[in-house]
Amino acid sequence: MSARQETVRTGTAPTVLRIVLGKRLGALREKARVSREAAAKILDVTPLTIRRMENSEVSLKLPYVRLLLQVYGVGGSEAEEFVELAKAANKPGWWHRYRDALPGWFSAYVSLEDEAALIRTYEPHYVPGLLQTEDYARAVLRAGAHRNADELERRVALRVKRQQLLSKSNAPILWILMEEAVLRRPVGGPGVMRAQADRLLEAISLPNITLQIMPFAVGPHLGAFGPFHLFRFDMAELPDVVYTENLTGAVYMDQRPDVAAYLEVLDNMSARAAPVAETRAFLQGIRKEL
Repeated sequence: MSARQETVRTGTAPTVLRIVLGKRLGALREKARVSREAAAKILDVTPLTIRRMENSEVSLKLPYVRLLLQVYGVGGSEAEEFVELAKAANKPGWWHRYRDALPGWFSAYVSLEDEAALIRTYEPHYVPGLLQTEDYARAVLRAGAHRNADELERRVALRVKRQQLLSKSNAPILWILMEEAVLRRPVGGPGVMRAQADRLLEAISLPNITLQIMPFAVGPHLGAFGPFHLFRFDMAELPDVVYTENLTGAVYMDQRPDVAAYLEVLDNMSARAAPVAETRAFLQGIRKEL
């Protein structure tokens, strides 16, 4: 993922650690006042290769990393630590085993989700994947692009695997804004929807999960154009990242004006949505109607 707005469609996404190290390499180069052209000449590569390393578009070749660190004036234990981190960054994430069922453009999402300290989500259509039951997830995925039974089950398994994130010792804060329409849309039948409502009631008991419902009565609002997700990290090198998707790919944004616009919309919608204290009663009311 680059430091600009980028539409991702194919390819293997970097791990968050690789993104961080790429940004560190760029910062070290600038601190040493070495141009990309000069760095490229030292490695006998093109300036594009240096840019791609810094933007985490390629793996970090260790000989290149060692030589660049030397040129940038980084040595001793600091350099060795960087190299060890680069080795770890080049290893595929746990989701790589699901690559047969995982769109290339979504791999970056799983990486960001896996490392985020805060995830804020607006969802107008479906229950977010991290809180879906297996049956609900299966029904949603079955309604998408045509896929065989094996691929469908692999995608369901990946979605369930992702949910383990919420029970980690360092689980992220998950703050979801969800339209009332999500709970009114029949997915998989009444039994599936009742179980899904129970899952949401269980989830909001967790200290790291906040769920707000946007009632129909609110009317038009700023976020109604489509779902999006905002990731925030504990790593200083990583800015907030906003994710949106479409039929053929995804857009990842980390430029400050773009992220600020989405954050403003989230804050505005949070103020207009039903208070968190009313979420349980709202869900219980929907549950009785199913």
